[in-house]
Amino acid sequence: MASEEASLRALESLMTEFFHNCTTNERKREIEELLNNFAQQIGAWRFCLYFLSSTRNDYVMMYSLTVFENLINKMWLGVPSQDKMEIRSCLPKLLLAHHKTLPYFIRNKLCKVIVDIGRQDWPMFYHDFFTNILQLIQSPVTTPLGLIMLKTTSEELACPREDLCVARKEELRKLLLDQVQTVLGLLTGILESIWDKHSVTAATPPPSPTSGESGDLLSSLLQSPSAAKLLNQPIPILDTESEYICSLALECLAHLFSWIPLSTSITPSLLTTIFHFARFGCDTRVRKMSSVNGSSQNSMLGQERGRLGVLAMSCINELMSKNCVPMEFEEYLLRMFQQTFYLLQKITKENNAHTVKSRLEELDESYIEKFTDFLRLFVSVHLRRIESYSQFPVVEFLALLFKYTFHQPTHEGYFSCLDIWTLFLDYLTSKIKSRLADKEAVLNRYEDALVLLLTEVLNRIQFRYNQAQLEELDDETLDDDQQTEWQRYLRQSLEVVAKVMELLPTHAFSTLFPVLQDNLEVYLGLQQFVVTSGTGHRLNITAENDCRRLHCSLRDLSSLLQAVGRLAEYFIGDVFAARFNDALTVVERLVKVTLYGSQIKLYNIETAVPSVLKPDLTDVHAQSLAALQAYAHWLAQFYSEVHRQNPEQFISLVSTALEAITPLISSKVQEKLLLSACHLLVSLATTVRPVFLISIPAVQKVFNRITDTSAQRLPDKAQVLVCRALSNVLLLPWPNLPESEQQWAVRSTNHASLISALTREYRQLKSNAILPQRKVQLEDTKVIIHQTLSVLEDIVESISGESTKSRQICYQSLQESVQVSLALFPAFIHQSDVTDEMLSFFLTLFQGLRVQMGVPFTEQIIQTFLNMFTREQLAESILHEGSTGCRVVEKFLKILQVVVQEPGQVFKPFLPSVISLCMEQVYPIIAERSSPDVKAELFELLFRILHHNWRYFFKSSVLASVQRGVAEEQMENEAQFSAIMQAFGQSFLQPDIHLFKQNLFYLETLNTKQKLYHKEEIGIATYNMASVDFDGFYSAFLPEFLASCDGVDSNQKNVLGRNFKMDRDLPSFTQNVHRLVNDLRYYRLCNDSLPPGTVKL
Repeated sequence: MASEEASLRALESLMTEFFHNCTTNERKREIEELLNNFAQQIGAWRFCLYFLSSTRNDYVMMYSLTVFENLINKMWLGVPSQDKMEIRSCLPKLLLAHHKTLPYFIRNKLCKVIVDIGRQDWPMFYHDFFTNILQLIQSPVTTPLGLIMLKTTSEELACPREDLCVARKEELRKLLLDQVQTVLGLLTGILESIWDKHSVTAATPPPSPTSGESGDLLSSLLQSPSAAKLLNQPIPILDTESEYICSLALECLAHLFSWIPLSTSITPSLLTTIFHFARFGCDTRVRKMSSVNGSSQNSMLGQERGRLGVLAMSCINELMSKNCVPMEFEEYLLRMFQQTFYLLQKITKENNAHTVKSRLEELDESYIEKFTDFLRLFVSVHLRRIESYSQFPVVEFLALLFKYTFHQPTHEGYFSCLDIWTLFLDYLTSKIKSRLADKEAVLNRYEDALVLLLTEVLNRIQFRYNQAQLEELDDETLDDDQQTEWQRYLRQSLEVVAKVMELLPTHAFSTLFPVLQDNLEVYLGLQQFVVTSGTGHRLNITAENDCRRLHCSLRDLSSLLQAVGRLAEYFIGDVFAARFNDALTVVERLVKVTLYGSQIKLYNIETAVPSVLKPDLTDVHAQSLAALQAYAHWLAQFYSEVHRQNPEQFISLVSTALEAITPLISSKVQEKLLLSACHLLVSLATTVRPVFLISIPAVQKVFNRITDTSAQRLPDKAQVLVCRALSNVLLLPWPNLPESEQQWAVRSTNHASLISALTREYRQLKSNAILPQRKVQLEDTKVIIHQTLSVLEDIVESISGESTKSRQICYQSLQESVQVSLALFPAFIHQSDVTDEMLSFFLTLFQGLRVQMGVPFTEQIIQTFLNMFTREQLAESILHEGSTGCRVVEKFLKILQVVVQEPGQVFKPFLPSVISLCMEQVYPIIAERSSPDVKAELFELLFRILHHNWRYFFKSSVLASVQRGVAEEQMENEAQFSAIMQAFGQSFLQPDIHLFKQNLFYLETLNTKQKLYHKEEIGIATYNMASVDFDGFYSAFLPEFLASCDGVDSNQKNVLGRNFKMDRDLPSFTQNVHRLVNDLRYYRLCNDSLPPGTVKL
């Protein structure tokens, strides 16, 4: 006893020292080692039992429980049965004696330790484990403790970790399922009795004019006056102990519902009781009482009651999330929906004292979140099931959802509700596509709701109707998706508008266009307020109120232009003719408004509030160009319909659009507006491709502007886009015309002139490439290289998928610049930023124009690269130049990937050099580095070498020779093949899981020679290996594999072998593999936990 007492004092002292803020890390490590050594001693648990019953030190208690936890989960198999009996007896007694005085986290940990014993020993050696829990729940004094034990049991036994074998996991789940009916009955009884007990004494508030209304909707939802009356009863006031018990019971139910299947064990009375408690969340009366009484205790009570509502909704949502609903449970499900929608009606009811929004603001935020989750689950999982019930009023439900959505107190809440509407619209769209015959009936049923939704969503994005809320949105900070809060708000709203447009195109258009027209009138009317001043033009609108109204109108116009652009896809394809007039109206307005903006240069005008109105005017102009760009596919279809007869209207639209674009192609224009103009020009040149584009004066003006070396260069992005557009005007085949009318000769000459002008300075670098350059001169050279290669790379990339003729002309124009690039490359090999750009350009050339480059020149390029990338140069790039250096090597390997995939014999002579580079130069540098840089590209190259050059290693198929029964054929280049395989094997020992997955996929693909899988697993890979010879796998490989397994005894190996059934279908086989892996891990864990010298029987 004295020794235990002394140990306790020593432990308390150590623990206090460990957590003291003056203790050094070194001393903490010493203490930790002491404690770990003590815990490993056989019989340490006896001391811990004494510590638990004799100390009040939280640290000591927590440490003691950790020792027990370690003993039970890792060493239990080796504990003598007498000791186990003692532990099983003592710990529950300790819990029972001290549960009211222990800190809650110690009590919960002790419960967890006892449940861990049950996880190992129930029912065989701990037969009264679950009975004890039920008894605790049934005794009023220990009900809370019993509920904590029940929840912990559900968590630890129904969903156990991987340290149990599959058979034991299945046994535990079956044992628990046998108890479900009893447990649910007990929990129902607890919740009902507390509700009933307090309902009797609940103070009934005086009747109000609205309190007794059940409303037509409620009657149609609940189908019975008695149910409605029951749900209209006042909510009881619970004492603190009752609140606590109810919250524990609801937490238990939520966890039980997460894993038990839907069945009749979940009775109507239990569901009704849960719904009673869900009402706690939508009852604002208690909050009023606490604010009137003003005491903090009452305020806390209000929060607790709100929490009961949240917990009850969690239970409901757990049931809702189950997609598999047995027939006999469908009626219960319908009842659940009816009762939840009663609650929805309750919280969206307006009366004299409350607007819907103020009512929602008063509710607990977590409750609103849970309620929204419920609505999402209802629409995504169950709507298709419930819609067919005649007694469920779906349209009325949508009316409630509408009120709930548009009175949300937070932006996040509103976003979540828009997601629900998106799910509903997707459901409706797929339903109509699968039942085209019923299309009109379905749409008629929902038409009013959809039009209302569309109108309200459009109102919500307009400052005219929703200024206060919209001004709260942040339009500066970017989120993870690189959009601001305002952009996200607008994007989600426009997605809903677009989905309604798909279902009801005519209604949607007739709702949106007049609103756009109103705002356009304001914008187009600004011309009359433009006056000439000494410094230029000024907008003569100065009154503060007028400026504010103009700001709102311009913001709204910008949003509505985005909406109109988003709808462009619903005017093309099969519906082009039917919706032609609407689309033409839109495009004509957009062309008019873009030209107007460019002509009167509103983006350069002086205003009374420049920090606000100037960005507004620029944004409207940019959005009008972007909206017009969205109709490029419509213009292309219009062109194909009218090119042979009266194309005047089409020519007028395109010519006017180009007149709007040309003045904006200038370095003096704000970049946002400049880029919108450039993107529209690219779309007209690439998507629409009218034959007359080259002859339009506006386009010729842009050609002259871009090729004039004296003109100021555009910013990089804009320069690249304009050059792409001009190149595509000359390179892309004209639609609707035969080959003989394509005028390739003239276009080829013009393209050569364009590229010559764009690369003049770059081509002059060749003569100076080998001379040493001063720092300033070097920087100037780098700028020229960057500017030229970014333009050329983009031009090549944009035509890489086009016809042979387009690519031929492109390469003819680029040929001299490509040769210059190759000549410059060695001079800049130590400038990784330059080699990065050069290799990007060459990679694009190899991917798009390698046929046009021809074999001799391609060989020259590859040989130059192989010569330049020596072992020393690769090491410098990878180890010393950071991410840019690694990118250079990765791009070089990507170029080689393209080369080794080329069919035929042309590039086969390079294979030995490429493999040598990979295995002798790159691989040794990266093999032992933890960084993933370069590895993925190297292994992809090795895979491509094997996949596309199998005969380099095997002259004929090895599989064929095996099937013919011939001895295995002699391999060629065996050393290289072995080195590659060894590298793959080594990669599986690295911690990089992405590389593991990638390389496993490569090996599996090589094994099957078919790319069948998007997601690869070891089980499938093993199946494919085994399926070549199942008999051999089961008779030879599996026994041999088990015999070689360390950490398991022969009996366990036999069990593992017996449990691996001789199935030959993929699902059963992979299940067997997973079972083998799980049980092998479990046996090793058990064996590791046995004390030294244990005799295994």
